[in-house]
Amino acid sequence: MIYPVVMAGGTGSRLWPMSRELYPKQFLSLVGEKTLLQETLKRLNGIGTASPVLICNEDHRFLAAEQLRQIGLLDHNIILEPVGRNTAPAIALAAQTALESDADALLLVLAADHAIADAEAFRAAVRQAEPFAEAGELVTFGIVPTHAETGYGYIRRGEAVDTLFKVAQFVEKPNIVTANDYVASGGYYWNSGMFLFRADRYLEELKAYRPDIFDACQTAMKTTQSDLDFIRVDAVAFEQCPSESVDYAVMEKTSRALVIPLDAGWNDVGSWSALWELGEKDEYGNVCEGDVIHYKTENTYVLAENALVTTVGVKDLVIVQTKDAVLVADIHQVQDVKRIVSELKSQGREECRLHREVYRPWGKYDSIDNGKRYQVKRITVKPGEKLSVQMHHHRAEHWVVVSGTANVTINDKTQMLTENQSIYISVGSVHALENPGKIPLELIEVQSGPYLGEDDVVRFDDRYGRC
Repeated sequence: MIYPVVMAGGTGSRLWPMSRELYPKQFLSLVGEKTLLQETLKRLNGIGTASPVLICNEDHRFLAAEQLRQIGLLDHNIILEPVGRNTAPAIALAAQTALESDADALLLVLAADHAIADAEAFRAAVRQAEPFAEAGELVTFGIVPTHAETGYGYIRRGEAVDTLFKVAQFVEKPNIVTANDYVASGGYYWNSGMFLFRADRYLEELKAYRPDIFDACQTAMKTTQSDLDFIRVDAVAFEQCPSESVDYAVMEKTSRALVIPLDAGWNDVGSWSALWELGEKDEYGNVCEGDVIHYKTENTYVLAENALVTTVGVKDLVIVQTKDAVLVADIHQVQDVKRIVSELKSQGREECRLHREVYRPWGKYDSIDNGKRYQVKRITVKPGEKLSVQMHHHRAEHWVVVSGTANVTINDKTQMLTENQSIYISVGSVHALENPGKIPLELIEVQSGPYLGEDDVVRFDDRYGRC
C-alpha cells in the first residue's frame, strides 16, 4: 500500500504578503479553488492510497487539521515536528509511523505547496514507479525541464533501467550558462523533491549513511503522544537530531536511486512570477485576481484581496493587495521579496508573521481597527466550538452579537446572547465564549486597556490543548 507523506513546512517569505510565517503558501488557494495542500491530496485520487501522513510544525497544526477535515482526510494523521530538522528526519518519522500499520508500506513523499497541471500524468508516473519501489529501489521524480532555470537543483540521468534511469548525479542550482547546457543536453531533470520508496528500505539506507539521524528519530518515536488529531514525538530527543535534507542524507549516497521523468506541468509556486506563468492571461498578458481594472497595462500580475486595484500605463509588475499590506515589484525581481520579509522581521513588525485575519481552531478573528488603548475585532466562531476559559490582566472587552447565538460565561454566571445583544467583560474576569448553534456565530469585540497584546491571556481550560 502507498502511504502519501506530505511535507507541510514553510516560512511564508517568497509569496509575501499573501503568504506569512503563520499562514504559508500551502494553506492558500493560489492556483485553484482548493488550497495547494488540498490540491496535492486531491490529485492522489485514483491511485489507491492509504490515509496521508502530514508533517507540519506546532504553529500550523490547526490550519492543517482544518484543511484535512474539509476534504474528509483528517484521521489522527498529522505528525508535529517540535523543531524543524529538514526532510530526512521528517521522512524517517513518517516511515516509522507507516511501518506500525504495514510492514510493506511504500512512502510517496510530496511537498504540500507544488502545483501540477496534469494530474493524470502524475498518477501514471506513480503507477509506473511503484514496482521499482516495491523491489527496493529509491525512486525520485525528475521534472522534464521546459526552460533553463537557475532556481532549481538538477538530476543527471545515467543508464536506463527498463523505463526509468539510474541517478548519475544530483547537481546544485546552476548559473544560467550551465542551466542552458543542461537543458540542451536532454539528460538532466529538475529535482522535484518527490520520492517513492519502501519505508523499511529508506530507514535501512538512512541507518547506513546517517546513523545519527536514524538513532535520533528512533528515540523520538519511542515515546509518542496522541493529542486530538496530532501525533507528538519526544521533543527532547528530536531536538538532538541533525538537520539534513533527504538528498544529502540518502539519495546522493545510495546506489539504489532511480529517476523517472515527469512531464506534467509541475511548478513549485516559488514566486509571484510563477503564479503569473500559471494564470489565465488576457490579450495583453495580464493575470488578474479580485477586483482589478487595467488601462494600457501589459504582462502584469495583480491580486486584489478586498479592495479595487487599478493600473495605468505599466508593464512587467506584480501588485498584491491584502487587508494590511501592498506589494509592488518588478516581475523579474520577485525573488527578492524575501528581503522585504527580512526587513520586516528586523523591525519587529507583525506583518511578516500574521495576516489581519487570523485563524484559530474555533474559527477566526479579523482586527478591523485599532488605536491607542483600543482594538476592534470581528470574531467568527464555528458551530459547536468554544474558546478557552480565560482571563486578561490588562484589558476589558465588550461583545456585540451580530448573528448567531453566543453562550457566554463570566465568572460563575452563564447566559445566552442572540442578535443585537451585548455584554461587558471587565479586567480580571474569568470568561468563555461558545457557539451552541448550527450556524456560525459572528460578533464584534471591542478591547480597551493599556496593553492589548495577544499574550495577555491566562487559560484555565481549553479543548484544543493550549493551556
